[in-house]
Amino acid sequence: MTSTAKWLKSSETLRFDVRDRVAWITLNRPDKRNTLNAQMLGELHQALLEADDLAEVNVIVLGGEGRDFCAGYDLTGSYGGGKDAEPEFDADRYRGRSTTIDNDCWHLERQQALTAILLDLHKPVLCKVQGYCLAGGTDLALSCDLVMAADDAKIGFPAARANGTPPTNMWLYHLGPQWTKRMLFTGDTLLGRDAARIGLVLDSWPADELDAAVAEMARRISNVDAEILSTHKRAVNLQMELMGAKTAMRLTAELDARAHLAQGPRRVQFRKDVGEVGLKQALKNRDEPFGDSIVTLNARG
Repeated sequence: MTSTAKWLKSSETLRFDVRDRVAWITLNRPDKRNTLNAQMLGELHQALLEADDLAEVNVIVLGGEGRDFCAGYDLTGSYGGGKDAEPEFDADRYRGRSTTIDNDCWHLERQQALTAILLDLHKPVLCKVQGYCLAGGTDLALSCDLVMAADDAKIGFPAARANGTPPTNMWLYHLGPQWTKRMLFTGDTLLGRDAARIGLVLDSWPADELDAAVAEMARRISNVDAEILSTHKRAVNLQMELMGAKTAMRLTAELDARAHLAQGPRRVQFRKDVGEVGLKQALKNRDEPFGDSIVTLNARG
């Protein structure tokens, strides 16, 4: 980032580089598996606008530093606090996050607005997925135009088991209803190579070949003028809107808030575990009945 950036005012949680008509936006909290906190969401929103506005950029690549793309939202802010938790404001003056379903919806919608811009950008966005792409990581990846994954990447929404439903639910538009339900009903995880087989991602490559494959795809796309690329993207996304994508995103945020009020035994136990044994053990207890959680596709076909 340069001092003359128009939209990107800070980049403490990501890197922003422009080379040969391609803007590279890299989530940069590798020690936290690039989990999303309030600062990263804000900086990502700024970086996407910066790339979309720059005349020298034709295509955007979104990736993650280190071994993972993004392991989801930083739950230290939602469950029990921590140094990455969002600051608390006067409860008498501002909405609490989970005090009412309307307040929960309001916060989810503000968060959603920062990432839903991926659909509205005029320029194509490629997402490079290695390692974990979980929960909020899938909210980002599946809102991009093309997703390119490592064979051994792990893609899923394990929070569906006890925490809520995807607030930005683009699964249906990639997988159709049966596979979407299969993934959300179990919270299981797809390996990148299998995600490619069923159409969740464009394709997959051996991990050590992924960078080169993404760079070559970005190069090829960048050879097309930005205005033409915008025409193609907006034509397809408009058809998705006519299929209800934007309305569905608004409603899934409300349904996620509803799920947060669930009082079933697994939901209650998860919240109890967070308070008694900590978030890490609570997640382990939540996921233990599901084994390794990896989806195994039938070898035939």
